Amino acid sequence: MSRIPDEDLLKHSDRAEDKVVLITGAANGIGKETAIRFAQAGSKIIIGDLDISGAEKTAKEVQVISGKKAFVRKCDVTNWEDLVALFDFAIEKFGCVDIVVANAGISEVGRFLNVGLDTHGKPSKPNLKTLEVNLVGAMYTVHLAQHYLLVNREPEGTSLKSVVMLGSMASWVAIPTAPVYAASKHGVLGVVRSLDPVFALKNMRINVVCPFFADTGIVPIPAKLFLAGVPLVPVPRIASVIFYTATNPDPETSGRAFCLLDDGPAFQVPKEEFKLGVYGMIDARANALLRGATGAAHYGRVVGDVIHILRKPLTWAIFAGVAAAGYMQREVLLEQVQTIWQS
Repeated sequence: MSRIPDEDLLKHSDRAEDKVVLITGAANGIGKETAIRFAQAGSKIIIGDLDISGAEKTAKEVQVISGKKAFVRKCDVTNWEDLVALFDFAIEKFGCVDIVVANAGISEVGRFLNVGLDTHGKPSKPNLKTLEVNLVGAMYTVHLAQHYLLVNREPEGTSLKSVVMLGSMASWVAIPTAPVYAASKHGVLGVVRSLDPVFALKNMRINVVCPFFADTGIVPIPAKLFLAGVPLVPVPRIASVIFYTATNPDPETSGRAFCLLDDGPAFQVPKEEFKLGVYGMIDARANALLRGATGAAHYGRVVGDVIHILRKPLTWAIFAGVAAAGYMQREVLLEQVQTIWQS
């Protein structure tokens, strides 16, 4: 992974001037900060959100910043007709769409690990709302972006056209207490990897931004209390990374994951490292150990290397479970941590 200095995140701001940016879920949190970041570069903003009041406040704020129009439309990303209407609304207001940020998302809803029974004693259908919003809604958004980014595009077809999806550290690591959230974010990473070669043929970018915990409304209050002292990712930095991925002119940086691991700088994971780097390194070292490496020193070195690679992700996975589920007791969490380190 390569580090991205903070001073580089806004270096392509001139490319965003007068561009039309459609953002889902921009009434607050990361989406709102992203709208502000693009407004500072002179972009025109379209917001789709269920929270109309919050979205209108964001729109007023970005209009003051940019001096340009910003429009809001009520939109449920799990509703196909709502999303089509949102994109049509953008075309009606501005004539085109240049950048799409599929930001709308929620935390773990329901308790997938608890099998409920109905009045007949049969297992009840699990609540998959998190998957519907975070993955299906995001895929609806990106599916439509493929079409609307090309509407009224300049003849040469080389103008800035970009899609950014919101992943998470849960795109990379398992969350024992939030399997639906983890499934949704693993899925987002897979969507970006799959679509990048196709988008490249049309001179369009697509990337995924994967932040660790940020101080937003998606993290339940009990989890925030538990995480006291743990460095959170600054929301403005997440927005700046979204901006960077959308405006970067280098086609080689498309199809990549951009990770924010803590309160430090962002990192980008090159496409080739999805298989041959990060995962490949872990797999190779684990297999070397299983093949019967001889000698205590060699054994200790291999195990130490693997633990060094995995220690943070495992810790993040447990913390993420608390934040996403929001209902796990501290004692249960500590018990899971002990189980993982003893296994």
